[in-house]
Amino acid sequence: MHWSPTAAQSQQFQALYELILAGNQQLNLTRITDPTEFVEKHLWDSLSGIHNYLAQAAADATIALPPAFQVIDIGTGAGFPGIPIAIVQPHWSVTLLDSTRKKLAFLDQTLETLQISNAQTLVGRVEAIGQDRRHRSQYDLALIRAVAGVTVCAEYALPLLKVGGEAVLYRGQWSVAEETALAEAVAQLGGEIAHIEALKTPATQSDRHCIYLHKRHSTPAEFPRLTGIPSQKPLGIAEVG
Repeated sequence: MHWSPTAAQSQQFQALYELILAGNQQLNLTRITDPTEFVEKHLWDSLSGIHNYLAQAAADATIALPPAFQVIDIGTGAGFPGIPIAIVQPHWSVTLLDSTRKKLAFLDQTLETLQISNAQTLVGRVEAIGQDRRHRSQYDLALIRAVAGVTVCAEYALPLLKVGGEAVLYRGQWSVAEETALAEAVAQLGGEIAHIEALKTPATQSDRHCIYLHKRHSTPAEFPRLTGIPSQKPLGIAEVG
């Protein structure tokens, strides 16, 4: 990424790793416990999406990040990608959304231990949160990693964004069929595919893709649909992956 954490950030990453290992004994937070794998598959992977987003913003003079930049991590699980992003972007406000209260209780304690004041947890199903006036159209950036198929992720993310905001979908492999289905779904949601970034992980050289969606218009009121419907009846020509 041509970027290195500060000493303080490195200490926070190490402490996060140790907290995840301890919490894993009760909550089954992650199968990734080897330190090298943790760095690659959790820290590097989390930050890859935001690094490329910032690189695009830096390259395009028309993109200006607002002073109170609002980010939501949808289906945060063990806190990825939200917590690493909150660590490296302390002036951003990061909301960690998940439907599992026990995991969020762990994350609340983790944020307190790491003294991360710019992140907060939110419990709920994303379909309901996307229809809540306190959250609908309130975010500049939505992040969604390893949650569902691509068109389902788009339906979860786009309603939460302000017009002009962007979503980052974290994926492994990527196909033309997925892109076709996603383009159709995103058009229904008021957005477009802005960019697809193909990456290789630094240690294992595995394929990663960051899919950037730009919200051009307000999302129609019927989206997201009721809980469970987006995954049961995905938008687009066909749901893949």
